Amino acid sequence: MKNFYTLVLTFFVVCNLQSQAIYKTIDSERLGATRELKIQLPRNYNPDEKRTYPLIVVLDGDYLFEPVAGNIDYQSYWEDIPDCIVVGINQADTRPEDLFYDDENYFPKDSGAQFYEFIVAELLPYIEKNYKASNFRIIFGHDLSANFINYYLFKDEPIFRAYIAFSPEFAPEMISRLQQRLSILTEQTFYYMATADADIKALRASTLKADSLISAIQNEKLLYKFDDFKDANHYALVGRGIPKALNEIFGLFKPINAKEYKEKLIPFEGSPYDYLIKKYEDIEHFYGFEKELIENDIRAIAAASNKKDDIDSLEKLAKLVKKKFPDSMLGAYYLGMYYEKEGNFKKALLQYKSGLLLQPSQFIDKEIILEKMYDAEEALND
Repeated sequence: MKNFYTLVLTFFVVCNLQSQAIYKTIDSERLGATRELKIQLPRNYNPDEKRTYPLIVVLDGDYLFEPVAGNIDYQSYWEDIPDCIVVGINQADTRPEDLFYDDENYFPKDSGAQFYEFIVAELLPYIEKNYKASNFRIIFGHDLSANFINYYLFKDEPIFRAYIAFSPEFAPEMISRLQQRLSILTEQTFYYMATADADIKALRASTLKADSLISAIQNEKLLYKFDDFKDANHYALVGRGIPKALNEIFGLFKPINAKEYKEKLIPFEGSPYDYLIKKYEDIEHFYGFEKELIENDIRAIAAASNKKDDIDSLEKLAKLVKKKFPDSMLGAYYLGMYYEKEGNFKKALLQYKSGLLLQPSQFIDKEIILEKMYDAEEALND
């Protein structure tokens, strides 16, 4: 167990070497006080670019920010999820006041209502004014704060698209209210909830009750996922739940893997190239930002085009790659592949030769280009 925690600590230290948190203190009229924030921007963040990033708000930022930010940094590095802006709100000294709700109607009251408004009217505008945040927003909470995040669902137009609730300590009536609200959502919304076998007994019981009700909801706009972890307590379940939640939220964004290739890409009625365009259009429509074309998906579409003997799809892909990556070997490689498929080995050879002067990619380097050149020359001499 000691080695496990050492490994986890090392992981977050390495992540933080690459993505240092920015510490900000902002004045809040709603709270009548200052509030400390932790902000992590994506690697290679450029404020002058038009690109925007999903915004992740983390309550209980004193202890929850680092594991969330570390997971975001790690998974986005491998292109499994998009780069995100992560904002943690420190609550160590104000937690009971921030999360306070009325003992009659069980909605935020007094200091709790002020904290609610602080996030809506001050925090989000502050982040959007100073950073390139998109409208795709996610909020994290743990026990009391996992209950609090639900209040944002009750707005006529909820300001968050995804809610991650770890071992929620539900206010009275919240479970039934949550069931009713999730049943009538009109915009696609993610809701993730988790408990564990060694969770606090009362919280585990109420979470399991909530799951039984939410999982029965028939609403295609609700994208719900629940985890009941084994061999985890109230705190360890958070570390296991963060990557699971992110995987669910950004499932559409993920690179084409073997399962998607076999079950969706190959059976797709249109061409592989059409599948690629539709996938990226769906990502932009759903998340509100454009995904940059990645080499993993290029390889998958090329493989599907070859498997289906779809030369037109391969040609369109090659031209798209050439346009997107003009200084990379990628364009020359896939145009060469297209010409080989067409039987024009002379043009294929010219493309491969031109690629030697360009920059290697993640999977295509000079040795691979040379090998393709030799194959094309051999075909020309046959």
